[in-house]
Amino acid sequence: MPTLILVRHGRSTANTGGVLAGWTPGVALDERGRAQAAALPARLAELPLAAAVTSPLQRCRETLAPLLAARPELPLHTDERIGECRYGDWSGRKLAELADEPLWELVQRHPSSAVFPGGESVRAMQARAVDAVREWNERIARLHGEDAVYLMCTHGDLIKSIVADALGLHLDQFQRITADPCSVTAVRYTRLRPYLLRLGDTGDLAGLAPRGDAPADGAQDAAVGGGAGAP
Repeated sequence: MPTLILVRHGRSTANTGGVLAGWTPGVALDERGRAQAAALPARLAELPLAAAVTSPLQRCRETLAPLLAARPELPLHTDERIGECRYGDWSGRKLAELADEPLWELVQRHPSSAVFPGGESVRAMQARAVDAVREWNERIARLHGEDAVYLMCTHGDLIKSIVADALGLHLDQFQRITADPCSVTAVRYTRLRPYLLRLGDTGDLAGLAPRGDAPADGAQDAAVGGGAGAP
């Protein structure tokens, strides 16, 4: 199955304002976020991306704009299933205020039981995100081959929930995972299980390029001792 490159959008005006954006319209990248997005094409230059899939929200589209300008041939698809968590009545509120809500502790300690007022549950968010990943894995493999690499630009909680699923973690553990703005997380999917290759990486990504010397037999086995890494 393909390798999925998960990119969190660059830093947004909501991030710097300490606001829970959710699906609030008009949330754009701030100056630093635009710089992070501008650096993304060089970071991904060694990766033969088959396609890009994006959340419909503005901050994700702005993050991908420099990459699409550098690679005009790269197909772009929009999928609402990888849009931000629907925080409902919490959307647009200051995080400092939300920290005083009784639900806040539940979201931190027992998120699998948390439902945002007027919004969705954390479980529903993870389910739709993972469903999207699995369907896109099948589609990309069918169209571009089992060794294809593709990208999804999405949001922090979505990435954390996808990583938790890939690692076989209960959703209640997903708050132990971090994904900074414009960080890259990479998951290689195989027939038997996924492998987490990068988590919240903000540096060079050339080591994620497909390697032609991978053995056909045992290729889905974990490297005992940790493996030699990129050449």
